[in-house]
Amino acid sequence: MTEKRPRIRVRGLTKIFGDEAGAALSLLQAGQNRADILKATGAVVGLQDVSFDVDEGEILIVMGLSGSGKSTCLRCINRLIEPTAGSVLIDDTDVTKLAERELMELRRTRFGMVFQQFALFPHRTILKNVEYGLEIQGVAADRRRDKALAAIETVGLKGWDQHYPSQLSGGMQQRAGLARALALDPDVLLMDEAFSALDPLIRRDMQQELVALQRRLKKTIVFVSHDLDEAIALGGRIVLMKDGRVVQQGTAADFLANPADEYVRRFVEHIDVLGVVTAGDAMRQPAAVKAWHSTAAEALASLTQSGEPVMTVVCHEGRFQGTVDAATLRGAGETELRLLLSDREAFVSGTATLNEAVAKLAAGRGEIAVIGPTGELAGVIANADLVAALARRRSETEH
Repeated sequence: MTEKRPRIRVRGLTKIFGDEAGAALSLLQAGQNRADILKATGAVVGLQDVSFDVDEGEILIVMGLSGSGKSTCLRCINRLIEPTAGSVLIDDTDVTKLAERELMELRRTRFGMVFQQFALFPHRTILKNVEYGLEIQGVAADRRRDKALAAIETVGLKGWDQHYPSQLSGGMQQRAGLARALALDPDVLLMDEAFSALDPLIRRDMQQELVALQRRLKKTIVFVSHDLDEAIALGGRIVLMKDGRVVQQGTAADFLANPADEYVRRFVEHIDVLGVVTAGDAMRQPAAVKAWHSTAAEALASLTQSGEPVMTVVCHEGRFQGTVDAATLRGAGETELRLLLSDREAFVSGTATLNEAVAKLAAGRGEIAVIGPTGELAGVIANADLVAALARRRSETEH
């Protein structure tokens, strides 16, 4: 397996707004807090010693309430806001050390940005809007048209290229904004509250669309949001900020299990646990497993002894093949299990949420398999395992 590497490395990122930024930085480094620095210098500490990595092909969600510094952090990554201290490395390039011309080139070639407001030119067609960045780069007309049309198709707007923004719904306009960023084929996408202006149903659709796009395109994405449900829907790691500092980093499940402080605990107290805890978290080792060349008689004896509702069947390489219930096994004698499989769909991946496991179990399956990346059997989940997993999470959050 190829080891992931950080595409973005943020180290000690600090931003102070105001004329006395130098004096304020000295006070900050001496241990003064935001309020005292504001009183002493009139300067506002927007970011303080922010550090995190974003792996190549990862969606990282930077979260926090209004005023937490999340948007400032995003804009410091490509220096739309000039950092006061710290470094931002894109691969081996320190963005904070680039001259103006080098910075402009980096923005044009390696960054795409999608804002909360769609920022489309009303007098340009969707095609011309999506072409805009390529036009600035000096790309030839035929080539930029081809790239723009491909991006428009990627975001599901094929056939709308000759329409104007006013003729599109809000969700479609946001897709056009995303297409404009994708047309540049950037290494890094920076998305600042990109779906916040959309109606809830359209917003959910756009979240799902972004996840699907990411599976295909494998871009490195930093996504700013104030909405924990959105962060969970997008998946991946979360950087939670408060008062310009990083409070905690990790997955939503990490925040549930080990909140760093009371702020984090309150932030996740209303979280949908079924949408966060994975099947891998809740699974247990199976008590009734047989290879597919085993006989029905052998399997029935093992199943009866185990007390499990179904027999889990694997191939000789350990990959899940399906399940067989006791009714199917009775009277089947020496018939091999591979010919008797009752349910080939009784499985979820280890990374699936418990919501997906519940849906499978609710379909009448007494037990489902949990599989790994290559289909290997990793464990099983029954209804009792779901209840136990939820009880553990509730206990963890209460303590």
